[in-house]
Amino acid sequence: MVDFSKMSQKAKEFYQREEAILQAALRLFLSSGEDKVTVEMIADEAGIGKGTIYKHFQTKSEIYLTLMIRYEEELAELFQTMKPEDDKDRLAREYFRFRMQDHDRYALFDRLESKCIADNAVPELLEKLHRIRTSNADKLADIVQARINEGRLADVPPYFHICAAWALVHGAVALRHSEFYNQVIEDKDSFFEFLMDIGVRMGNVSRFRK
Repeated sequence: MVDFSKMSQKAKEFYQREEAILQAALRLFLSSGEDKVTVEMIADEAGIGKGTIYKHFQTKSEIYLTLMIRYEEELAELFQTMKPEDDKDRLAREYFRFRMQDHDRYALFDRLESKCIADNAVPELLEKLHRIRTSNADKLADIVQARINEGRLADVPPYFHICAAWALVHGAVALRHSEFYNQVIEDKDSFFEFLMDIGVRMGNVSRFRK
């Protein structure tokens, strides 16, 4: 969380204007598709001049990556509330809920990251994004390892469990964006709660195994 008490008024206004730009851009990317959105459209949506955008971001790629960084920072803040001794099912559920609750944003960021990597756009921001994600993965690995130590999860490298969780989330998002499966899945909310339950139990050691 940003500590406004330590900011000057000018710094607060700069940050708040930057947030307005990012939220305006996100709304447009989601509604119109990132390739159709121009800087002029973002400025109009944010209610500011086009020139003001360039005081914060030089390119759309900077906006893309800053949005993705903020997304990973949200997850980092969630992990700050978690401790290895907390209820493990709740921790796993919160992770799945974070990744799956806003499937449009998840799908958008997945596309944007692929574009930025292909274009080698703003490498310093890409590096920052991956650094935050690595830190999040390390925290998640600590939680997973605690469950392994308790005998609740299969004793495999923690990244096995983490990558399996990622694969489930990725598949769930693909389902939400499939025209065919959107017709098949009538009760979407219940289905995705069911899928999240599977994710929470995934990798558990069977109590009946000898």
